[in-house]
Amino acid sequence: MSEPDLEPGHPAEPAPRCPVHAQELKWFCGAERRLVCAGCWGPGGPCREHHVRRAEERAEELRNKIVDHCEKLQLQSAGITKYMAEVLPRKNQNAATMASGAREVVIQRLSLVRNVCESEEQRLLEQVHAEEERAHQSILTQRSHWTEALQKLGTIRAKLVGMLTYLDDHSLIQSEREIFERTEEAEGILDPQESEKLNFNQKCVRSPLLTQLWASAVLCCLSGTEDIRVDERTISPFLQLSEDRRTLTFNPKKSKAYADGPERFDHWPNALASTSFQGGLHAWMVNVENSCAYKVGVSSSQLPRKGSGNDTRLGYNAFSWVFSRYDQEFRFLHCGQHQPLALLRCPDRIGVLLDLAAGELLFYEPSSGALLCSHHIQFEGPIFPVFAVADQNISIVQ
Repeated sequence: MSEPDLEPGHPAEPAPRCPVHAQELKWFCGAERRLVCAGCWGPGGPCREHHVRRAEERAEELRNKIVDHCEKLQLQSAGITKYMAEVLPRKNQNAATMASGAREVVIQRLSLVRNVCESEEQRLLEQVHAEEERAHQSILTQRSHWTEALQKLGTIRAKLVGMLTYLDDHSLIQSEREIFERTEEAEGILDPQESEKLNFNQKCVRSPLLTQLWASAVLCCLSGTEDIRVDERTISPFLQLSEDRRTLTFNPKKSKAYADGPERFDHWPNALASTSFQGGLHAWMVNVENSCAYKVGVSSSQLPRKGSGNDTRLGYNAFSWVFSRYDQEFRFLHCGQHQPLALLRCPDRIGVLLDLAAGELLFYEPSSGALLCSHHIQFEGPIFPVFAVADQNISIVQ
């Protein structure tokens, strides 16, 4: 079908007539979806049993549809414009911020072992740069895509507005297929969706070599420098605490020597340290060689203390992250999720590294230099060293 002339002032063409009855096409047949004359739907006409109405009514219906579609297109365009103006710049800034933080993590850790890992530093910095470039490129690609989508939506809307403005009833009806195609094309342009491709991936700075060297250096530098002791107000009645408040010993008989209080665990053999951390880098070691049933890790101050349910059991709730041993089974526990750990031998000491700035918790065996497991999360609020023992004793190493 040829493009209709939309210029204002163009002389109106003669009203089309029915080729059979030579009458003006003033009616619209819903069954055959075409203009008909009075003779077509009158007695003996081919459309006599069809649903027929005035052409003006059908044209008005199409106009209303065009108005609805134009409103939807306007809302869709506004949503995309807002996405480009608010979300993409924020993603861009977040990617740059995360890249900067990742650089600091790499540089700070490698500075402790500079003599043996200069090549690793360079490799990781290149990966950070590559990831930052990838994130920026993804954002640029999104911007280009949605710019093109906006242009296409504008073109479609302008065409529909032109039809609404300049076409007479008959031309409008005859352009119904084109209207449908235009609106279908617009509906094919989906709204913006959240995508991980727009985010900076912090995994690019994770390196087994860097982590192992960094953990060794941190434990050598920091372990023992912080005076971590058990808070006697928190210890379970199934535990005994040494005078220096660094050794916890399991007692299968519930002790009545401890007065109950809101801080005390009253069932599971748990205890919290009196020291808490809200930022920075921290490390401590726990001697576990005498026990075959213990847990070592961290918890938030929200950890419940009362009752025998899983909400007070270390590693079975959202408030504690622990390395666990039971007989010959070693696991990392959090929120009731068990991550089995295949260890070749039972460690005598467990080193705990807590990097609150980087959102990383590591468990390390100092004697072998082996990384036992690691967990990445942005901790909130004060974080406490936490302990549990159900066999013999464990001790904080000073």
